[in-house]
Amino acid sequence: MLDRQSTATIDETGRIIRDPTFQTLVKERTSFGWTMSIVMLAVYLAFIFLAAFGKSFMAATIAGSSISWGIVLGVFTIVFAFALTGIYVSRANGRFDELTAQLNRDAL
Repeated sequence: MLDRQSTATIDETGRIIRDPTFQTLVKERTSFGWTMSIVMLAVYLAFIFLAAFGKSFMAATIAGSSISWGIVLGVFTIVFAFALTGIYVSRANGRFDELTAQLNRDAL
């Protein structure tokens, strides 16, 4: 049996879920997260497929130096992951926090 506080909490939760700001937050965060995941997966898989099927390219040195394309692309993959993380954090600290703050103001 639900007491009044539980019923009020359920009502408040339902109101927040129906709030257009909440729906915008969920839609944008989900869409952005999936986009970032797909981009990172594509870069990672490209590196892995090159390592598996493009061995001669990955082993080739750059302009006669001792650094191979495999090293450069491996470092690029790692740096790219850090860059995507920075982009996500920037969006989370900006747009997503803005929507969350608006939700909190509206809830009071």
